[in-house]
Amino acid sequence: MLEIKGVYKTFNPGTINEKKALTGIDLTLNEGDFVTVIGGNGAGKSTLFNMIAGVYPVDCGTIKVDGEDITKLPEYKRAKYMSRVFQDPMTGTAADMQIDENLSIAARRGKKRTLKNGVTKKEREEYREILKKLDLGLEDRLSSKVGLLSGGQRQAITLIMASLMHPKLLLLDEHTAALDPATAAKVLKITNEIVTENNITTVMVTHNMKDAIRLGNRLIMMYDGKIIYDVSGEEKKNLKVQDLLDLFAKASNGEFANDRMMLS
Repeated sequence: MLEIKGVYKTFNPGTINEKKALTGIDLTLNEGDFVTVIGGNGAGKSTLFNMIAGVYPVDCGTIKVDGEDITKLPEYKRAKYMSRVFQDPMTGTAADMQIDENLSIAARRGKKRTLKNGVTKKEREEYREILKKLDLGLEDRLSSKVGLLSGGQRQAITLIMASLMHPKLLLLDEHTAALDPATAAKVLKITNEIVTENNITTVMVTHNMKDAIRLGNRLIMMYDGKIIYDVSGEEKKNLKVQDLLDLFAKASNGEFANDRMMLS
């Protein structure tokens, strides 16, 4: 479903601020894979996401989704292939619009717009049933402005919007990092249910190593613009946090550059 071959990215090349963000990334994801990505600051996690999403052009290499080469497509043309949920709960929704209106926008993603009503009665019933599964009481608040919701509720709405049209690829960029622990756990539970039930190929960046081990069927560790560890199946299930810390220490010559990773 996702095939990345020989992708390199250097920012500010030839200057004193030159930064080699990605150095020869090769990665293949099968349909339905749920991959967690960990690594310290500057490891290349966000740059990898931005390359896939089309925020920046690659220096060289190719990116394919479901067999189609999207390497040179601009970001807006990749919208029909993938959805993305950001770290900030305020990103990804229209704060001044109602819950049902936000969901309606997501349901029409990539389709031609008309002058018909934005939200039909049938759609409201469908959205009510979808929101019931969240167990957040939002099914009775369809006319509420999204900007009035809590961060966790808003992130849950964003997840529904991102998965509503069953994208080929779902990118979760530390989407629980800005939430308190209890709310983050709830959003992760919802995430796992949505991804599993809909068999959506998913890549999730996280700093929490326990979550990285517990969720998904595959784990990737990045360091210095490279993938240094790729594990799946029973080996992943049997991992311990200490195993990941040891691997990170070995890759970084014992220097932990990221306290957040240690504290996780």
